Amino acid sequence: MSTPAQAVLEPMDIKALLQSRNPVQYDEFLRLKRAIASDQAAAVRIELEALLRSVEDGSIPAGQTTRAGIGAYLLGQHKLADRLLGSAPADATTLFIHAMVLISLDEPEAAEKKFAEAQKAGFETIDSNLRRAGAIRMQSRLEEAEKVLRSTGTEGARRAEYSYQMGCILSDRGDTYGAIEYFERAVDMDPHHPQALFRLAGENALHGNDNEAIRLYEQCLSKPPYHLGALINLGLLYEDKSNYAAAAFCFKRVLTYDPQHERAQMYMKDIEATTEMFFDDDMARNEARLSQLLSRPVTDFELSVRSRNCLAGMNILTLGDLTRVSEQDLLAGKNFGETSLVEIRDLMGQHGLRVGQNLQQAKPGREAAPAAPWSPAPAGGLGFLHQPDLSPQEQALMSRSVSELNLSVRARKCMARLGITTLGELVQRTPDELLATKNFGVTSLNEIRQQLVEVGIKLRND
Repeated sequence: MSTPAQAVLEPMDIKALLQSRNPVQYDEFLRLKRAIASDQAAAVRIELEALLRSVEDGSIPAGQTTRAGIGAYLLGQHKLADRLLGSAPADATTLFIHAMVLISLDEPEAAEKKFAEAQKAGFETIDSNLRRAGAIRMQSRLEEAEKVLRSTGTEGARRAEYSYQMGCILSDRGDTYGAIEYFERAVDMDPHHPQALFRLAGENALHGNDNEAIRLYEQCLSKPPYHLGALINLGLLYEDKSNYAAAAFCFKRVLTYDPQHERAQMYMKDIEATTEMFFDDDMARNEARLSQLLSRPVTDFELSVRSRNCLAGMNILTLGDLTRVSEQDLLAGKNFGETSLVEIRDLMGQHGLRVGQNLQQAKPGREAAPAAPWSPAPAGGLGFLHQPDLSPQEQALMSRSVSELNLSVRARKCMARLGITTLGELVQRTPDELLATKNFGVTSLNEIRQQLVEVGIKLRND
């Protein structure tokens, strides 16, 4: 498959593309994906939402089901995308995009089959195999996944998706630092790779690097398709920073895509109960837009080669970085002169920003390695794991890592703060002890209780 042109769609082109009844080409999908994250985002959304409304009222024209499914996917409405693409003609592009939707819905077995079908139908072999390897990995068939991954050869290894999938395999094998290295490599190749950014953000959040985690989640959400997990986790981090308006915006955005999303509903109620405040939607929306703008890489904008090189040499990578340095700092950079400064001023002014406006905020370090994983001494009372009244099965259960529970970022951070690494350590705690931890509320407590019930155990005194 040839590399798609980097042309930018004009508003009329968007409408014409979505109304076309011809089979969708993958380069059209990529063009839509770029356009929805560009200055034309509002126009693209209007057209996509109009197409989806025609699905709801049953007036969708024949031959446009695939395009409606793609629109639903780009807007984060994965269940609707699955339904639409499942009923669309099974050409190579439709099969491939449908497989990506199934990955988002955590249905790796079905996705594996779709990727294989897409390849058989003529979709590019390397990309099909890279994605199929991910679906196989999600089914815990790590050796087979690595074999498929390596079968893509040198050409596959040059792609960000290869590094991302290899990072996931290493992570599943317990090699955290090896995984981080591959995730960072994936982001170096593709600064907007959503899954790699999501995993890096999660690692930073787990180790207490909240500012870097927020930056990575915002970068993850700067382009579609939008990762609902990233929105949830970003909202929790905003809440930890007492930025309740932005947190509410994230949870409301999730509920816009999936009104029945249980976690988003719980966290929204948690915020309302905790703060007893009325959220101004416009204020929250503007705050979130500003955060997204500040996370945009300077490479997204038209700058001279000299200015780009100077900024890179000073490790200034985003518009947010430019708000945290002074003009004197810029002029002190090697080969950075008045001409480059004027160019940067103009760029910032076009977006309602100025150099140094957030100078009081320290610029987060990007080169520092993530903090070392917590390695606490065993908590008191863990001798019960080896008491004779516990069966081998019970001892194995109590030795399981809390990371195997499907916990939110907030709950995982609580576990890290308390030094809880196993289920045995967790069940030694009382509900009151957990509730006494910073930013740990009733919602998180109920979440942990539910997860423990599913494996047949409960908290002490519960």
